[in-house]
Amino acid sequence: MPEAGPAQSGRRAPVGVVDDDASILRALRRLLQAAGFSVETFGSAAEVLSSSHLPRINCLVLDIHLGDLSGFDVHERLPDTLLPIPIIFITAHDTALTRERARLAGAVDYLRKPFDEKALIGAIDRALPRT
Repeated sequence: MPEAGPAQSGRRAPVGVVDDDASILRALRRLLQAAGFSVETFGSAAEVLSSSHLPRINCLVLDIHLGDLSGFDVHERLPDTLLPIPIIFITAHDTALTRERARLAGAVDYLRKPFDEKALIGAIDRALPRT
């Protein structure tokens, strides 16, 4: 079962990560926590959409292919009160169509797996509001 819940040691704005691959969730949690972010992880579309932690997340790293619903479906179903939450779409199944859908959805970035750690952290830094 993927880890979920607030990170206690994060100093920077809470970032949510949604991926149905538990090993990717663990790796991204460790990477982002090491970069100083508070991290919430979600293993499915349903898990993130029903989470009580969702309102405090300032950026969402969202896999496009989740199994039950797509990352695009999750984006479309986010409560109006949370929009516009900055989204970084990630995918191992890159196509021109998914790139275009991500662009039309207003994605801050679109990263193809495997992606460079610095690219992800840079995208999150661009997505988060300046304090």
